Amino acid sequence: MATSNDLLIKQRSVIEFLAAEGCSAANIHARMKTVYSEMCISDCAVRKWVRIFQGEDLRETILRDRKRSDRPLSASYTPHREKVDCMIRAN
Repeated sequence: MATSNDLLIKQRSVIEFLAAEGCSAANIHARMKTVYSEMCISDCAVRKWVRIFQGEDLRETILRDRKRSDRPLSASYTPHREKVDCMIRAN
């Protein structure tokens, strides 16, 4: 089964292809909505990616999110987890 990240990459590929053909963001989103239904990315996200793909050389397009220096690799922090476990056990 595909992960949500895999699904996002697939949808970005579709957006890249259809944008290269000259389809509008609204048309791309409508077409994707019929295929992906509730798993389809938002209209706003489609417009964002269309703008990105229209400004790039398609041979150099990267579909994955770029790493960010400020973004934590994990939302879990061991000392916090231990404190929460202690609080749960105390009740």
